[in-house]
Amino acid sequence: MSAPWIPVDPLEPADFARVRRRAIFECYKWDPQVGDASTVARFPLVMSRAAWTDVAARAETLARETLAAEAEIARRPELHVSLGLPRTIRRALGRAARFPSPGAARILRFDFHYTTDGWRISEVNADVPGGLNEASGFAGIMRPHYPWATPVGDPISAYIVAITAAAGIGATVALVHATAYSDDQQMMASLSRRLKAAGLTAHLASPAHLRFHRRRASLDAAWWQGSLDFIVRFFPAEWLSGLPRATGWMHLFGSTETPLSNPGTAILVQSKRWPLVWDRLDTRLTAWRALLPETRDPRDAPWRHSPGWVLKPALGRVGEGVGLDGCVGARDLRAIRRSARWRPGHWIAQRRFETVPVEIGGRTLYPCLGVYTIDGRAAGAYGRLAACPLIDGRAEDAAVLAA
Repeated sequence: MSAPWIPVDPLEPADFARVRRRAIFECYKWDPQVGDASTVARFPLVMSRAAWTDVAARAETLARETLAAEAEIARRPELHVSLGLPRTIRRALGRAARFPSPGAARILRFDFHYTTDGWRISEVNADVPGGLNEASGFAGIMRPHYPWATPVGDPISAYIVAITAAAGIGATVALVHATAYSDDQQMMASLSRRLKAAGLTAHLASPAHLRFHRRRASLDAAWWQGSLDFIVRFFPAEWLSGLPRATGWMHLFGSTETPLSNPGTAILVQSKRWPLVWDRLDTRLTAWRALLPETRDPRDAPWRHSPGWVLKPALGRVGEGVGLDGCVGARDLRAIRRSARWRPGHWIAQRRFETVPVEIGGRTLYPCLGVYTIDGRAAGAYGRLAACPLIDGRAEDAAVLAA
Protein backbone atom coordinates (compact mmCIF):
# COMPACT_ATOMS: atom_id res chain seq x y z
CA MET A 1 0.00 0.00 0.00
CA SER A 2 1.53 3.31 -1.08
CA ALA A 3 1.44 6.42 1.09
CA PRO A 4 -1.45 8.80 0.29
CA TRP A 5 0.57 12.01 0.53
CA ILE A 6 1.83 13.97 -2.49
CA PRO A 7 5.04 15.99 -1.82
CA VAL A 8 4.80 19.76 -2.32
CA ASP A 9 7.08 22.75 -1.89
CA PRO A 10 6.31 25.20 0.93
CA LEU A 11 5.25 28.74 0.09
CA GLU A 12 7.82 31.48 -0.27
CA PRO A 13 8.02 33.75 2.81
CA ALA A 14 6.15 36.65 1.19
CA ASP A 15 3.35 34.39 -0.06
CA PHE A 16 3.08 32.68 3.32
CA ALA A 17 2.88 36.05 5.11
CA ARG A 18 -0.16 36.93 2.96
CA VAL A 19 -1.74 33.51 3.54
CA ARG A 20 -1.22 33.78 7.29
CA ARG A 21 -2.72 37.28 7.35
CA ARG A 22 -5.76 36.09 5.41
CA ALA A 23 -6.12 33.12 7.77
CA ILE A 24 -6.31 35.52 10.73
CA PHE A 25 -8.84 37.94 9.22
CA GLU A 26 -10.87 35.74 6.87
CA CYS A 27 -10.80 32.38 8.65
CA TYR A 28 -10.93 33.69 12.23
CA LYS A 29 -7.59 32.04 13.03
CA TRP A 30 -6.84 34.48 15.84
CA ASP A 31 -4.24 32.30 17.57
CA PRO A 32 -1.82 31.43 14.73
CA GLN A 33 1.09 30.48 16.96
CA VAL A 34 2.10 28.84 20.24
CA GLY A 35 4.96 30.71 21.87
CA ASP A 36 7.40 31.48 19.06
CA ALA A 37 6.16 28.68 16.80
CA SER A 38 3.60 29.18 14.03
CA THR A 39 0.61 26.85 14.05
CA VAL A 40 -0.29 27.63 10.44
CA ALA A 41 1.58 25.34 8.03
CA ARG A 42 3.51 26.90 5.11
CA PHE A 43 2.10 24.25 2.76
CA PRO A 44 -1.05 22.18 2.32
CA LEU A 45 -1.36 18.50 3.10
CA VAL A 46 -2.01 17.11 -0.38
CA MET A 47 -3.31 13.58 -0.89
CA SER A 48 -4.25 11.55 -3.93
CA ARG A 49 -7.89 11.71 -5.00
CA ALA A 50 -8.15 7.92 -4.66
CA ALA A 51 -6.84 8.10 -1.09
CA TRP A 52 -9.40 10.75 -0.17
CA THR A 53 -12.24 8.69 -1.68
CA ASP A 54 -11.05 5.70 0.35
CA VAL A 55 -10.70 7.52 3.67
CA ALA A 56 -14.01 9.38 3.24
CA ALA A 57 -15.82 6.07 2.74
CA ARG A 58 -14.15 4.68 5.86
CA ALA A 59 -15.25 7.74 7.84
CA GLU A 60 -18.86 7.33 6.72
CA THR A 61 -18.88 3.70 7.83
CA LEU A 62 -17.36 4.71 11.17
CA ALA A 63 -19.99 7.42 11.57
CA ARG A 64 -22.87 4.99 11.08
CA GLU A 65 -21.38 2.60 13.62
CA THR A 66 -20.58 5.39 16.09
CA LEU A 67 -24.06 6.91 16.14
CA ALA A 68 -25.70 3.49 16.42
CA ALA A 69 -23.41 2.55 19.31
CA GLU A 70 -24.02 5.88 21.06
CA ALA A 71 -27.79 5.35 20.86
CA GLU A 72 -27.45 1.86 22.31
CA ILE A 73 -25.11 2.89 25.14
CA ALA A 74 -27.40 5.82 25.98
CA ARG A 75 -30.21 3.33 26.62
CA ARG A 76 -28.02 1.21 28.89
CA PRO A 77 -26.90 3.17 31.99
CA GLU A 78 -25.22 0.07 33.43
CA LEU A 79 -22.44 0.59 30.85
CA HIS A 80 -21.74 4.22 31.78
CA VAL A 81 -19.67 3.45 34.87
CA SER A 82 -17.03 1.81 32.65
CA LEU A 83 -16.43 5.00 30.66
CA GLY A 84 -14.57 7.12 33.24
CA LEU A 85 -17.30 9.77 33.40
CA PRO A 86 -17.96 12.07 36.39
CA ARG A 87 -20.80 10.91 38.63
CA THR A 88 -22.91 14.02 37.96
CA ILE A 89 -22.65 13.40 34.22
CA ARG A 90 -23.68 9.77 34.68
CA ARG A 91 -26.78 10.96 36.52
CA ALA A 92 -27.64 13.32 33.65
CA LEU A 93 -27.12 10.49 31.18
CA GLY A 94 -29.39 8.24 33.23
CA ARG A 95 -32.13 10.85 32.86
CA ALA A 96 -31.42 11.08 29.13
CA ALA A 97 -32.00 7.34 28.82
CA ARG A 98 -35.64 7.97 29.77
CA PHE A 99 -36.15 11.22 27.82
CA PRO A 100 -33.65 11.41 24.92
CA SER A 101 -33.08 14.79 23.28
CA PRO A 102 -33.48 15.29 19.52
CA GLY A 103 -29.94 15.34 18.24
CA ALA A 104 -29.66 16.92 14.78
CA ALA A 105 -26.91 17.96 12.37
CA ARG A 106 -24.65 15.41 14.04
CA ILE A 107 -21.04 16.34 13.41
CA LEU A 108 -18.12 14.01 14.12
CA ARG A 109 -14.42 14.21 13.35
CA PHE A 110 -12.35 11.06 12.96
CA ASP A 111 -8.59 11.48 13.36
CA PHE A 112 -6.86 9.30 10.76
CA HIS A 113 -3.15 8.48 10.66
CA TYR A 114 -1.41 6.73 7.78
CA THR A 115 0.82 4.09 9.36
CA THR A 116 3.12 1.28 8.34
CA ASP A 117 0.00 -0.93 8.52
CA GLY A 118 -2.20 1.42 6.48
CA TRP A 119 -4.89 3.73 7.83
CA ARG A 120 -5.54 3.79 11.57
CA ILE A 121 -7.62 6.10 13.74
CA SER A 122 -6.65 7.43 17.15
CA GLU A 123 -10.12 8.62 18.23
CA VAL A 124 -13.42 10.19 17.26
CA ASN A 125 -14.13 13.76 18.30
CA ALA A 126 -17.85 13.18 18.84
CA ASP A 127 -18.57 15.76 21.53
CA VAL A 128 -17.25 19.14 20.32
CA PRO A 129 -15.16 18.60 17.18
CA GLY A 130 -13.10 21.70 16.46
CA GLY A 131 -11.13 22.98 13.49
CA LEU A 132 -14.07 23.91 11.27
CA ASN A 133 -12.82 27.41 10.50
CA GLU A 134 -9.44 26.02 9.44
CA ALA A 135 -10.97 23.13 7.48
CA SER A 136 -13.32 25.36 5.50
CA GLY A 137 -11.07 28.41 5.16
CA PHE A 138 -7.49 27.34 4.68
CA ALA A 139 -8.09 25.26 1.56
CA GLY A 140 -9.55 28.18 -0.36
CA ILE A 141 -6.63 30.41 0.59
CA MET A 142 -4.02 27.81 -0.33
CA ARG A 143 -5.57 26.59 -3.55
CA PRO A 144 -4.39 29.46 -5.82
CA HIS A 145 -0.81 28.57 -4.93
CA TYR A 146 -1.38 24.90 -5.83
CA PRO A 147 -3.86 25.17 -8.74
CA TRP A 148 -3.44 21.53 -9.73
CA ALA A 149 -5.14 20.43 -6.47
CA THR A 150 -8.65 21.01 -5.08
CA PRO A 151 -10.21 21.12 -1.59
CA VAL A 152 -11.68 17.85 -0.30
CA GLY A 153 -14.79 19.61 1.03
CA ASP A 154 -16.27 22.50 2.98
CA PRO A 155 -17.55 21.21 6.33
CA ILE A 156 -18.99 24.55 7.48
CA SER A 157 -21.17 24.78 4.36
CA ALA A 158 -22.38 21.21 4.91
CA TYR A 159 -23.03 21.99 8.58
CA ILE A 160 -25.09 25.08 7.69
CA VAL A 161 -27.22 22.99 5.33
CA ALA A 162 -27.82 20.40 8.06
CA ILE A 163 -28.67 23.01 10.71
CA THR A 164 -31.05 24.81 8.35
CA ALA A 165 -32.77 21.54 7.47
CA ALA A 166 -33.29 20.78 11.18
CA ALA A 167 -34.17 24.29 12.41
CA GLY A 168 -35.82 25.90 9.38
CA ILE A 169 -35.15 29.04 7.37
CA GLY A 170 -35.01 32.11 9.59
CA ALA A 171 -34.44 30.03 12.74
CA THR A 172 -32.80 31.45 15.86
CA VAL A 173 -29.66 29.52 16.81
CA ALA A 174 -27.53 29.73 19.96
CA LEU A 175 -23.83 28.98 19.48
CA VAL A 176 -23.02 27.81 22.99
CA HIS A 177 -19.32 27.62 23.79
CA ALA A 178 -16.60 28.21 26.37
CA THR A 179 -16.39 31.96 25.88
CA ALA A 180 -13.07 32.33 27.74
CA TYR A 181 -11.21 30.32 25.08
CA SER A 182 -10.25 32.20 21.93
CA ASP A 183 -9.86 29.04 19.85
CA ASP A 184 -13.47 28.09 20.71
CA GLN A 185 -14.81 31.58 20.10
CA GLN A 186 -13.03 31.96 16.78
CA MET A 187 -14.76 28.85 15.40
CA MET A 188 -18.16 29.98 16.68
CA ALA A 189 -17.63 33.46 15.22
CA SER A 190 -16.82 31.91 11.85
CA LEU A 191 -19.91 29.70 12.04
CA SER A 192 -22.07 32.67 13.10
CA ARG A 193 -21.08 34.67 10.05
CA ARG A 194 -21.99 31.80 7.75
CA LEU A 195 -25.32 31.14 9.52
CA LYS A 196 -26.32 34.80 9.18
CA ALA A 197 -25.39 34.74 5.49
CA ALA A 198 -27.73 31.74 5.11
CA GLY A 199 -30.64 33.69 6.61
CA LEU A 200 -30.56 32.39 10.18
CA THR A 201 -30.21 34.43 13.36
CA ALA A 202 -27.17 33.38 15.41
CA HIS A 203 -26.24 34.36 18.97
CA LEU A 204 -22.85 33.67 20.54
CA ALA A 205 -23.50 32.56 24.12
CA SER A 206 -22.26 30.72 27.17
CA PRO A 207 -24.21 27.71 28.44
CA ALA A 208 -24.85 29.83 31.55
CA HIS A 209 -27.19 31.93 29.36
CA LEU A 210 -29.49 28.99 28.60
CA ARG A 211 -32.84 28.44 30.26
CA PHE A 212 -35.35 25.63 29.78
CA HIS A 213 -39.12 25.83 30.28
CA ARG A 214 -41.60 23.12 29.37
CA ARG A 215 -38.84 21.25 27.59
CA ARG A 216 -38.02 24.18 25.29
CA ALA A 217 -34.79 26.18 25.34
CA SER A 218 -34.43 29.94 25.49
CA LEU A 219 -31.60 32.43 25.83
CA ASP A 220 -31.39 34.82 28.77
CA ALA A 221 -28.47 37.14 28.03
CA ALA A 222 -27.89 40.85 28.48
CA TRP A 223 -27.97 41.43 24.70
CA TRP A 224 -30.92 39.17 23.81
CA GLN A 225 -33.71 37.17 25.43
CA GLY A 226 -36.05 34.80 23.64
CA SER A 227 -36.85 31.27 22.58
CA LEU A 228 -34.43 29.19 20.54
CA ASP A 229 -35.04 26.95 17.56
CA PHE A 230 -31.67 25.22 17.66
CA ILE A 231 -28.57 24.92 19.84
CA VAL A 232 -25.02 24.32 18.63
CA ARG A 233 -23.09 23.09 21.66
CA PHE A 234 -19.33 23.65 21.58
CA PHE A 235 -18.85 23.31 25.32
CA PRO A 236 -17.38 19.98 26.52
CA ALA A 237 -20.06 17.79 28.06
CA GLU A 238 -18.00 16.91 31.13
CA TRP A 239 -17.66 20.62 31.99
CA LEU A 240 -21.42 21.20 32.09
CA SER A 241 -21.84 19.91 35.64
CA GLY A 242 -19.85 22.93 36.90
CA LEU A 243 -22.66 25.27 35.84
CA PRO A 244 -25.43 26.54 38.16
CA ARG A 245 -28.38 24.19 38.26
CA ALA A 246 -30.66 27.09 37.25
CA THR A 247 -29.24 26.95 33.73
CA GLY A 248 -30.86 23.54 33.28
CA TRP A 249 -27.66 22.12 31.80
CA MET A 250 -29.00 18.57 32.33
CA HIS A 251 -31.43 19.21 29.46
CA LEU A 252 -28.48 19.17 27.07
CA PHE A 253 -28.31 15.44 27.75
CA GLY A 254 -32.06 14.77 27.55
CA SER A 255 -35.64 15.92 28.16
CA THR A 256 -35.67 18.90 25.79
CA GLU A 257 -37.60 19.30 22.56
CA THR A 258 -35.14 21.85 21.16
CA PRO A 259 -32.85 20.10 18.67
CA LEU A 260 -29.14 20.43 19.34
CA SER A 261 -25.82 19.58 17.82
CA ASN A 262 -24.36 17.70 19.51
CA PRO A 263 -26.46 16.27 22.37
CA GLY A 264 -24.61 15.51 25.60
CA THR A 265 -24.91 11.79 24.94
CA ALA A 266 -22.00 12.25 22.51
CA ILE A 267 -19.68 11.97 25.52
CA LEU A 268 -20.44 8.24 25.60
CA VAL A 269 -18.34 7.68 22.48
CA GLN A 270 -16.04 10.64 23.13
CA SER A 271 -14.63 8.75 26.11
CA LYS A 272 -11.58 6.82 25.02
CA ARG A 273 -12.73 4.02 27.30
CA TRP A 274 -15.76 3.21 25.18
CA PRO A 275 -13.96 0.34 23.37
CA LEU A 276 -13.99 -1.44 26.73
CA VAL A 277 -17.78 -2.00 26.37
CA TRP A 278 -17.75 -3.12 22.73
CA ASP A 279 -18.13 -6.80 23.57
CA ARG A 280 -21.30 -6.02 25.56
CA LEU A 281 -23.04 -4.22 22.67
CA ASP A 282 -25.43 -5.55 20.05
CA THR A 283 -24.18 -2.89 17.60
CA ARG A 284 -21.64 -4.28 15.16
CA LEU A 285 -18.44 -2.26 15.07
CA THR A 286 -16.59 -3.84 12.18
CA ALA A 287 -14.87 -0.66 10.94
CA TRP A 288 -13.94 0.43 14.45
CA ARG A 289 -12.38 -2.94 15.24
CA ALA A 290 -10.36 -2.80 12.02
CA LEU A 291 -9.09 0.78 12.40
CA LEU A 292 -8.64 1.48 16.13
CA PRO A 293 -5.54 -0.03 17.78
CA GLU A 294 -6.12 -2.51 20.56
CA THR A 295 -7.43 -0.64 23.62
CA ARG A 296 -7.39 -1.95 27.19
CA ASP A 297 -7.92 -0.87 30.76
CA PRO A 298 -4.46 0.09 32.12
CA ARG A 299 -4.78 -2.75 34.65
CA ASP A 300 -4.92 -5.25 31.79
CA ALA A 301 -2.01 -4.03 29.63
CA PRO A 302 1.79 -4.37 30.01
CA TRP A 303 2.50 -0.67 29.48
CA ARG A 304 4.89 -0.51 32.46
CA HIS A 305 7.40 -2.72 30.68
CA SER A 306 6.77 -2.00 26.99
CA PRO A 307 7.16 1.19 24.90
CA GLY A 308 4.60 -0.31 22.51
CA TRP A 309 1.70 1.03 24.59
CA VAL A 310 0.35 4.58 24.88
CA LEU A 311 -1.52 5.91 27.93
CA LYS A 312 -4.43 8.28 27.29
CA PRO A 313 -6.87 10.00 29.68
CA ALA A 314 -10.44 8.92 29.03
CA LEU A 315 -11.60 12.50 28.50
CA GLY A 316 -8.38 14.06 27.24
CA ARG A 317 -8.46 16.54 24.37
CA VAL A 318 -5.92 18.06 21.95
CA GLY A 319 -3.31 15.47 22.91
CA GLU A 320 -3.17 16.65 26.53
CA GLY A 321 -1.99 14.06 29.04
CA VAL A 322 -1.04 11.46 26.43
CA GLY A 323 1.87 9.31 27.55
CA LEU A 324 3.76 8.62 24.33
CA ASP A 325 7.33 7.53 24.97
CA GLY A 326 9.79 9.67 22.98
CA CYS A 327 7.37 12.59 22.59
CA VAL A 328 6.77 13.48 26.23
CA GLY A 329 9.39 14.69 28.70
CA ALA A 330 10.54 12.25 31.36
CA ARG A 331 8.96 14.23 34.20
CA ASP A 332 5.58 14.50 32.47
CA LEU A 333 5.68 10.84 31.50
CA ARG A 334 6.27 9.84 35.13
CA ALA A 335 3.29 11.95 36.21
CA ILE A 336 1.07 10.37 33.54
CA ARG A 337 2.08 6.87 34.54
CA ARG A 338 1.54 7.64 38.20
CA SER A 339 -1.98 8.93 37.48
CA ALA A 340 -2.78 5.83 35.41
CA ARG A 341 -1.69 3.63 38.33
CA TRP A 342 -3.66 5.57 40.93
CA ARG A 343 -6.83 6.15 38.86
CA PRO A 344 -6.87 3.44 36.18
CA GLY A 345 -10.63 3.81 35.67
CA HIS A 346 -10.01 7.22 34.08
CA TRP A 347 -7.35 6.03 31.61
CA ILE A 348 -6.82 3.61 28.76
CA ALA A 349 -3.77 1.85 27.38
CA GLN A 350 -3.62 1.61 23.60
CA ARG A 351 -1.19 -0.19 21.31
CA ARG A 352 1.14 2.24 19.61
CA PHE A 353 1.14 2.53 15.82
CA GLU A 354 3.96 3.82 13.63
CA THR A 355 2.88 6.87 11.62
CA VAL A 356 4.54 7.28 8.22
CA PRO A 357 6.12 10.77 8.19
CA VAL A 358 6.24 13.21 5.29
CA GLU A 359 9.27 15.20 4.17
CA ILE A 360 8.41 18.81 3.28
CA GLY A 361 10.77 21.75 3.01
CA GLY A 362 13.60 19.82 4.66
CA ARG A 363 11.43 18.90 7.68
CA THR A 364 10.19 15.52 8.84
CA LEU A 365 6.58 15.84 9.95
CA TYR A 366 3.88 13.46 11.17
CA PRO A 367 0.44 14.16 9.68
CA CYS A 368 -3.02 13.63 11.12
CA LEU A 369 -6.08 13.87 8.89
CA GLY A 370 -9.24 14.96 10.72
CA VAL A 371 -12.18 13.82 8.58
CA TYR A 372 -15.58 15.39 9.32
CA THR A 373 -18.89 13.65 8.85
CA ILE A 374 -22.23 15.44 9.16
CA ASP A 375 -25.29 13.24 9.59
CA GLY A 376 -23.16 10.33 8.40
CA ARG A 377 -21.77 11.91 5.22
CA ALA A 378 -18.12 12.91 4.75
CA ALA A 379 -17.94 16.71 4.54
CA GLY A 380 -14.25 17.59 4.38
CA ALA A 381 -11.10 17.50 6.46
CA TYR A 382 -8.29 19.47 7.98
CA GLY A 383 -4.73 18.45 8.57
CA ARG A 384 -2.40 18.73 11.51
CA LEU A 385 1.35 18.25 11.34
CA ALA A 386 3.71 17.68 14.25
CA ALA A 387 7.44 17.20 14.70
CA CYS A 388 6.79 13.91 16.53
CA PRO A 389 3.96 11.36 16.33
CA LEU A 390 2.03 13.09 19.14
CA ILE A 391 -0.52 15.54 17.73
CA ASP A 392 -1.07 18.18 20.41
CA GLY A 393 -1.56 21.93 20.80
CA ARG A 394 1.82 22.63 19.19
CA ALA A 395 0.87 20.95 15.89
CA GLU A 396 0.48 23.05 12.75
CA ASP A 397 -2.90 23.36 11.06
CA ALA A 398 -2.80 22.61 7.34
CA ALA A 399 -5.21 22.90 4.44
CA VAL A 400 -6.12 19.55 2.89
CA LEU A 401 -6.18 19.30 -0.89
CA ALA A 402 -6.52 16.36 -3.26
CA ALA A 403 -5.01 15.81 -6.71
